[in-house]
Amino acid sequence: PPETHAAARARTRSGPAPVTDVAKLCVCDLLVAQCDVNCCCDPDCSAADFSLFTTCSVPIVTGDNRLCSQKAAIYSLDVEANPPERIFKLIDQVNPSVFCIHATNYKQALSFSSPEMPTSENFDQLLEQFGSATFSAEPDSWNMNTDAQNPSDANETYRYEYGVPVQTVDAFLRLPSPVVSSWCSDANPAGFLVNQATKCTRSVSVEKCGSIQAVSMLFYINSGILAVNITVQSVVVQSLNGMRTLLNGSDVLRLPMILDELCINIVLGVSYHITYTDAGEIIEAAASFVLGAINKEALSIQQSFEISFTQVNTKPVPLSGNPGYVVGLPIRAGFQPQGYPFPVEILFAAFNTNKYGQLTILQSTSNQDCLAAQGARTPILFGYNMISGCKLRITAAMKCQPLTQTLLDLLKGQSFPEYVASFGNSQAQDVLDWVPITHLHTSEQTMREIYNTFQSSCQIPVSLEIEVKWTKYGSLVNPQARIVNITATTTTTMLKQLPPGRERTIPITSSVVFTDVSSPAEPGYKAWPTINAKLPFDFFFPFV
Repeated sequence: PPETHAAARARTRSGPAPVTDVAKLCVCDLLVAQCDVNCCCDPDCSAADFSLFTTCSVPIVTGDNRLCSQKAAIYSLDVEANPPERIFKLIDQVNPSVFCIHATNYKQALSFSSPEMPTSENFDQLLEQFGSATFSAEPDSWNMNTDAQNPSDANETYRYEYGVPVQTVDAFLRLPSPVVSSWCSDANPAGFLVNQATKCTRSVSVEKCGSIQAVSMLFYINSGILAVNITVQSVVVQSLNGMRTLLNGSDVLRLPMILDELCINIVLGVSYHITYTDAGEIIEAAASFVLGAINKEALSIQQSFEISFTQVNTKPVPLSGNPGYVVGLPIRAGFQPQGYPFPVEILFAAFNTNKYGQLTILQSTSNQDCLAAQGARTPILFGYNMISGCKLRITAAMKCQPLTQTLLDLLKGQSFPEYVASFGNSQAQDVLDWVPITHLHTSEQTMREIYNTFQSSCQIPVSLEIEVKWTKYGSLVNPQARIVNITATTTTTMLKQLPPGRERTIPITSSVVFTDVSSPAEPGYKAWPTINAKLPFDFFFPFV
């Protein structure tokens, strides 16, 4: 009946508002507050900029291509116009695929979140939620008013990706740096997870002490990061002769002021420390300041700025790349804990003076004495072939077993690691990102020589050769260095028993060789960049 159809139409509810506004989405907008060449969707470009474009590098911008219907932004250039103009169209695009998503009403599928693991405390709750034949009913708020914003979304923490500028209330977090000359430019944004350290020169004068914003603490903490306020962690005051004093009260705000023909409390250095979660949310931001003073003769000052990022509930460990290794940075190494695979983590090695878990070799000394060089280690730097050594003076009074152990400690150190990180940013809990070290043993003599001198000789190690095999991983445009194999070969030699009063000097050597095992591209084959991605864990849930 007609009333039945009318009632059915009344019950029909519209789908939710799109998550992504394609009219504001621009994947080629890479420069902050600057126009990108041939980027027709860049909001920073003016009509004069568009007239100089030759083409649109991104002609169409869409959201999730798995949706059944979505908006698409079309960009093109009208070259016949004088001057050429940009043409923008917003159309409805229909997905011809039979399997498509009608509405993205399941918000948890829009981000990579860890599933809730069943425990004795939450088992009954999960059973009640997912134990029946049907679950995940349509949400009560299916009808969404696009004009009215959910109040809870206003305070939602912003999730960042690597390199994205850290947003503040008014713009982005500034990290002043020199651009063309040594003078400071405040247009440099701080990128998420990009540790930076800069120094630049700032023009100052005592007369304008209180009017220069860039020398005031407020300039660096007044614009808080979205949903997070920047707190003052410490304040250090530097005198004119360079002596520094740490203030007891870190929450004291000291503004520039003139005192006895001096301008005091001007910012000489700022150090930001950002704490974030594994989902890319910034939960804490702190700043440490170095304040100083200038006299009337000073025309400029040198400022230093630094920013570092630490994941919550983790200890800060220096990285050797992000993600691939950077040439010249140490190789990260560690141990596998007892009781593997529970817990599944890597414990960083702690070599004598090396507390950051790095692979090391013997460090040469000026006198080339092995006994004097015992304990001296130097980290192995990625991409650097290295060789070191010393000379060992052996007497007839030396015993075989203690001598062998001394030489092993000399070549490998007190605690030689079991694993090395395949990437420069491999985390300790990601066990599959760690490559085991393969140990090999060789001898300078043949088996016949060893057998003939077995009764009157001693087998001692004389060299350690480490070979690191690495490959270029990921996109051909920006390949990342990844370690795929590492081998430590110990070479021994036969040391005959010396007559009383006789001495012998033998060389002890350590070496490191890096080998690139990347597969070359086939002739005539156009290799496309690879994309390593995965769907959310519950994309097809509850179906397998």
